Amino acid sequence: MDMQKTAEILAIEALGWLANEEDMLGVFLGASGLSRAELRARAGDPDLLAAVLDFLLMDDALVLGFAAASGRAPDSVARARQALPGGDAPAWT
Repeated sequence: MDMQKTAEILAIEALGWLANEEDMLGVFLGASGLSRAELRARAGDPDLLAAVLDFLLMDDALVLGFAAASGRAPDSVARARQALPGGDAPAWT
């Protein structure tokens, strides 16, 4: 399985976890400007999945909460984000 597909699977799991965190889901929807219907319709969109991981990565507590619930290593979120659109690590020169 390629890196992007693996990252998409993790991000879908993260979206499912976020959907069960009602308060945080509301914050995500508010920040993204999406409705619940739009979120459901775009759940497999790599750009949306990247936004979900960006949202988690803004707060260590969210990353740790998702990691604990999913049994994944906390750093797997950042690695997955790099494999999705717009996730290329910047080249600082």
